[in-house]
Amino acid sequence: MTTTASSSASSSAGSASHSHHLSPAFPGRAPWGTASALRAWQQAAMDAYLEHQPRDFLAVATPGAGKTTFALTLASWLLHHHVVQQVTVVAPTEHLKHQWAEAGARIGIRLDPAYSSGPLGRDYHGVAVTYAGVGVRPMLHRNRCEQRKTLVILDEIHHAGDSRSWGEACLEAFEPATRRLALTGTPFRSDTNPIPFVAYAEGTDGIRRSAADYTYGYGNALRDGVVRPVIFLSYSGSMRWRTRAGDEMAARLGEPMTKDAVSQAWRTALDPGGEWIPAVLGAADRRLTEVRRGIPDAGGLVIASDQDSARAYAKLIREITGEPATVVLSDDGGGSARIDEFRHSDGRWLVAVRMVSEGVDVPRLAVGVYATTIATPLFFAQAVGRFVRSRRRGETASVFLPTIPSLLGFAHELELERDHVLDKPRKDAEEDPYAEEEALLREAERQQDEPDGDDDQLPFEALESDAVFDRVMYDGAEFGMQAHPGSQEEQDYLGIPGLLEPDQVAILLHKRQARQIAHSRRKPDEEADLPEVPAERRPVVTHQELLELRRELHTLVGAYAHQTGKPHRAIHTELRRSCGGPATAQATAGQLRQRLATLREWATRMR
Repeated sequence: MTTTASSSASSSAGSASHSHHLSPAFPGRAPWGTASALRAWQQAAMDAYLEHQPRDFLAVATPGAGKTTFALTLASWLLHHHVVQQVTVVAPTEHLKHQWAEAGARIGIRLDPAYSSGPLGRDYHGVAVTYAGVGVRPMLHRNRCEQRKTLVILDEIHHAGDSRSWGEACLEAFEPATRRLALTGTPFRSDTNPIPFVAYAEGTDGIRRSAADYTYGYGNALRDGVVRPVIFLSYSGSMRWRTRAGDEMAARLGEPMTKDAVSQAWRTALDPGGEWIPAVLGAADRRLTEVRRGIPDAGGLVIASDQDSARAYAKLIREITGEPATVVLSDDGGGSARIDEFRHSDGRWLVAVRMVSEGVDVPRLAVGVYATTIATPLFFAQAVGRFVRSRRRGETASVFLPTIPSLLGFAHELELERDHVLDKPRKDAEEDPYAEEEALLREAERQQDEPDGDDDQLPFEALESDAVFDRVMYDGAEFGMQAHPGSQEEQDYLGIPGLLEPDQVAILLHKRQARQIAHSRRKPDEEADLPEVPAERRPVVTHQELLELRRELHTLVGAYAHQTGKPHRAIHTELRRSCGGPATAQATAGQLRQRLATLREWATRMR
């Protein structure tokens, strides 16, 4: 539920007395039209808390809205008025507990992020720990709560439901706490594990849902100018792969197919050896260049599925941009240092497996590539949250996606506010709906020499992929027609200015779409992109004939690559540049025959 700001005299008095305890510059980049110290929603949440002074308080605020500022302001008030004597912050990751300690230090709340046991130094007001750390030693933290009046801040509280051990440890450790403040940007979970210290209310349908004490959703934050609007750019394309059973499969992203086929086509698209991911990374970099015209230090983030892919994507980015990308592979001290270095630099690209999916604050990130196969609404919302932190009026965020139905659905639902549901039906009593994300994250960090138990099957093999610009999604609407990477039609959307008011973005998208449609109708069929040509006017060629032509082309490309030492992808690019037309998987029979003839001519010249 959404709580509005109280105007009572008591809350106003409370607000006045807490604000003097803060540095006048905190937060340092409060957006236009807000108070000198707090944003309007943060002040409203403070008023709601101070009016009732509850023991437990759940604040749901969209990623990028400033939950840390609100929590530390409240902690400052409670310490200043001797309601509590110490603070414990519980965060999901090692990096985030250090980030909390740094934020606290800026307003005079000293938190020890290295605390492990024993008495706390006199110079500290409290500690910053992880949920995993609490799970290891819950009685240590219970004893601290029993000895002194404690405020416990549970950052991204949904993580306390990740496993029964974490939830039970939090209950055991913090049951005696004087006050508990739970924070989350994504209050929903994919499973039905109850979250400690969260109240659930039964609706008229008999289903229990989490009840927040204050909610500040993405839609409200967008209207207030606290977060950036997000433009989603979706890319389709044809995929070909070999399954573990040895069968060769082909499909087009976005077309109806089984769950397994969607997963395998998705993996094929993200394979760094194909044409899809280089094309999308190139498009994302062109978009970043446009954004940097108005925001010179804007950065981009590629969220990868695993360590090998992350390294390969970084190599591709260097080939595309001529600049190295910052690579973060795991949640360790070195990764935290690289994130901090990137935050304060003006480098173009950051590539990460998981560390920046939640809570990490890099406000200059403005362009993202969702290059992971994790398909849960929780992970998607947290990933998009890395790009929405607004610093100045008119900024927009751009996120590039594969045309996967579930991801498109998450993008459309971005502005919906959700509650955590306890009683939703499950398809299979033995199935854990949250297991997909956790298994994928474990796989991302798995050592490559670990046995996977699949020795009796062939390895999955991505054979071929290409990218087609599919559509733009913005504010619940879709824009654009399919176009090939590098085309003027694609550039019309990549070239949208990075500094625009939200209504200006919508107007410009409508104009670009109208121009694309008009331009497409004027082009003769032989000059049009294949997706623009009506099916009844395309040449009649059997699928088998096209498959044979593609195989012949790939065989010749392989021989030419062996002869010249050039990569396969570079040869395909040269052929497209010389002969025109789309990628191999989209090319017509005539275009494939022209490339075969051109390649034979090149090979003859080398003899």
